[in-house]
Amino acid sequence: MAETQPDAILWLPQVEDHDYPAAASYLSLLHTEDQVAGLLDRLKAAPIVHFKAKDIFRASQLSLLGLSNSHVAKDQKKIQKGQALSPLLLVRDGAAGRVVIADGYHRLCAVYGFDEDALIPCKIV
Repeated sequence: MAETQPDAILWLPQVEDHDYPAAASYLSLLHTEDQVAGLLDRLKAAPIVHFKAKDIFRASQLSLLGLSNSHVAKDQKKIQKGQALSPLLLVRDGAAGRVVIADGYHRLCAVYGFDEDALIPCKIV
């Protein structure tokens, strides 16, 4: 059965509140508690900017998750139903020369499956 291509991928105007604690949980594996608190404050204050899906992947140096991942499949179903997704939360890691996807990895993979050139709203610090 062929997948239905969405007319457009919809995005919420702002990051959902529950994404910040999720980002904090992940970032706490990489940074101290004080550093995480500072990063979250900066992320909350950051404006929404847009990057192509393929560029975020290249900068993150992560692998693409497929539909066998339940979270990616769930987000692709949201896209097909016309439900808006939350913007991504990104942190630049200059020392490693990459961007850390603090929250939104599964959403990014879901979007990439439809359109690698899609512009994705993000907050980045």
